[in-house]
Parts: sequence; structure tokens; C-alpha cells
Amino acid sequence: MADLKRTKVKAALTEVKVGEKICVKGWVRTKRQFFINLNDGSTINNLQVVADSDRFDQSLLDAITTGASLSVTGVVVESQGAGQKIELEAQEIEILGTADPEKFPLQPKKHSLEFLREIAHLRPRTNTFGAVLRVRHTLAFAIHKFYHDKGFVYIHTPIITGSDAEGAGEMFRVSTLDPKSPPLDDKGEVDYSQDFFGKQTNLTVSGQLEGELAALALTEIYTFGPTFRAENSNTSRHLAEFWMMEPEMAFYDIVDSMDLAEEMLKYLINYVLEHCNDDLEFLNKRLMDEEKNKKQEERREMSLIESLKFISENDFVRLTYTEAIDILRNSKPNKKKRFQFLIDEWGVDLQSEHERFLVEKHFKKPVILFNYPASIKAFYMRQNDDGKTVAAMDVLFPGIGEIIGGSQREERYDQLHSKIKEMGIDEETLWWYLETRKFGTAPHSGFGLGFERMVQFVTGMGNIRDVIPFPRTPGSAEF
Repeated sequence: MADLKRTKVKAALTEVKVGEKICVKGWVRTKRQFFINLNDGSTINNLQVVADSDRFDQSLLDAITTGASLSVTGVVVESQGAGQKIELEAQEIEILGTADPEKFPLQPKKHSLEFLREIAHLRPRTNTFGAVLRVRHTLAFAIHKFYHDKGFVYIHTPIITGSDAEGAGEMFRVSTLDPKSPPLDDKGEVDYSQDFFGKQTNLTVSGQLEGELAALALTEIYTFGPTFRAENSNTSRHLAEFWMMEPEMAFYDIVDSMDLAEEMLKYLINYVLEHCNDDLEFLNKRLMDEEKNKKQEERREMSLIESLKFISENDFVRLTYTEAIDILRNSKPNKKKRFQFLIDEWGVDLQSEHERFLVEKHFKKPVILFNYPASIKAFYMRQNDDGKTVAAMDVLFPGIGEIIGGSQREERYDQLHSKIKEMGIDEETLWWYLETRKFGTAPHSGFGLGFERMVQFVTGMGNIRDVIPFPRTPGSAEF
């Protein structure tokens, strides 16, 4: 058995010819008499292994249960049963690891997603999470390929930071000080000058500010890494630890940035459609089965595959925030008070229900909104000439609302400096950011793609906790 190099199940099903002798290794998904379905995670499809009772001891066959890991050597033959073209006629079987059938929690039946979150150490072995994680990998790879092929430079921005890019203050503190008796200054406050970094530091909410520094030297860069937000939210849309992909581009205005965002999203969707067909077909069927149990008015208007093609085959509609407010104010859901958050005046922050109405009901196309009120956007966004709006943009998708948020950055020192003072942000923590506006400043733009939201859209999963291997949420940091 040691002489044969392992063949992945995906290769066994798609590349190996009938009559070839191979060795496969994986985990038992199901076992019925002498038919064993084996899977190694390389594909959603199982390889059927036939273990003839005349060849193997009954004690060995009895020890092969759901969840056990096996090494099987045998000959590929044409399958006599329905559902698969080939199967593996076992000649040698080695049990690499047993799984007590009385204790193994993943029995061959339908499990709720809530239950699977409690056993996140095992849930990747299920069809659903295997498919989600393969799609997640493919999306991550496609992001790197897209930007690499365009000549962007991948930058690793710090996870530990002394600045708050969003200005919201919902950050996790990083400290080595004794929490029971930290050193105090003469004002009786914690003396962070004695901390590890000599100042107060946090886990980052965004790599944007440092990304801008790199873009102002390398022109086009992107960051892609973990970010953290200490928002005490238990919704299906929020995580405390999540991944952000953030490109920053010198010499781009807001229109250039919108063009790049649309091009990238279509590329990612098409890449997944091309490379994850089996997983998407499975997730599509899973979602449609789930939709059958919902009330008619709560059901999705499009299947998963249709939603993906909806993005790839349609030009995105672009309109200003002001135009969107007029549409929403005069819409039936607003007039009949069906919106949870009614639109009655210019300047309000749009909610997911408003964004989805624009995409799913009004335009029936993906939407990019731009030129938002300055009062509801971050300090670094470029002020427009009207004195009321900033050059911000959001990309809206069906079923999810905002998937990208970005802006043209404020490159003018005086305007940026006054905005920082106006919002009460500590200048000393951003001296380096301000200084880039003194030394060779240039127009530049960027945006952020919430990676889990992208994975959620592509997989059709209803809860963001189910598109990251080990979710971090309020009260939960297990595994």
C-alpha cells in the first residue's frame, strides 16, 4: 500500500481510467453493507468503495463506521449502480482512525446550522461546509489573481494599530498591562506609556490608512487580511473578527474606483461560476429546498445561480444618494409605511431594506450609490464642491445590500486637517497620515470589500457565521 501515491477523490472521479489501481484516503460519509462512501474534501462528490465481504474480515468491516478515516487501495471499475459512473473495488483497507458511532455527532442525517456551529471543529466534514470553504478558497484566490494580473502590489498592513480608521471607537484593546492593577498617571488614568508599545493600541478595523501610504508610493496596492470590530451585535450580518479586501489607488477619482469595483465583482463571480460548478449546484439545491419552507412573500426571487448571473450579466446602475432618496421617498413601501425605517428627509443613513429595494424592486440590477452626505461618512472622504456631500460610493447587491464601501480620499491637507479637528479625532495619532498630504499629495481612491459578505452572497448562506471556519461573536470565542 505504501508504494502507491495517494490519489485525491476528485482526481479519482474525473481523471483516473477504469482498470487503474489507485490508493485513496479519506473519511467515511456513509456505509451500507459493503458499500462505503469516501470523501477527502477535494470535491463535494463521494467515491464509492466496494468492500467485498469475501475478501475482508467481518471485524474490519464492522469497525468501518461514519466518520472513520481510511486508506483504501483497489482497482477502478465501472459502477453497476445508479448515481456514479465508477467505483473503487477495494483490495486493501487500512483503518487510520476510528469513530465511535455512539459518540460521533455527524451522523448521516440533516443537522441544523445552529447545531453545527456548536461543533465547528467537525462541521467542515459536512457537505454544506465543505462546499462553503472550497468556494471561500476560490474567491480568495480569484482576488489575488485579479489584482496580480492588473499589476497591483499586495501589502500586509498592521493588525495592531494606534489609530481608528473608522472613528467609531469600537475596537479591541491590545495590552500587556496587569488588568487588576494597571499603572496610573497623575490624572488617575491608565498610563499606557508603560504598556508594551508605549501607547494605547488596538486590533485594526481596517488596513485602509496604511494602504493609502503604500499607494502614494506604488500607485496601485491592495490589502487582504483580518480586521476586528468590538460591536456588541448578535445579528446574522456581523462578526467580531472578519476579513477585508481593500485596494488603494493613486491617481484614481471616484469614477475610476467605481469602474474597478464593478470589474472586480464580475470577475470574482465569473471565476467561481467557472471553477466551483459542483459546489454551487449543491448550494443552489440546498437553498431552494430551504426556500420551500418559507412563506411566499419571504422567498427569494432568484435562485443562487440566477443571483450570480444577475451580477455578471448586468451593468451596474449608478446614481447619487440624492437621486436614491427621491426614489425611496416616493416609493410604495415608504408611502404605505412598510419600511421599518421611513425615508422623510435628505441626510438619513440608508438601511439594508432601502438598499435592497433599489436593487431588487426598482432597478432590478446591481446598484452603485455615490455622493453621500458628509455628515454620515468618515473623516477621510473627499469633500465635494457643494459643501454638503463627499465622494463616497457603496455597491449594493440583491439579498444583502451593501457589499462594498469606498470613496475618493481627501488629498488636500487643509480640508483633511479641519475635518479631523471637527470630528474630535486626536491629531497626534494621525500625524503620519496628515503628513502624506504635505509631501507630494495626489488624488487617490479606494474601497473595502467585506470578504465574508461576498462569500455569503456567492454561497447563499443566510448567516455570516456560517461562511467563516471559526466565527468570533459576542460571548463566543470557542475553537
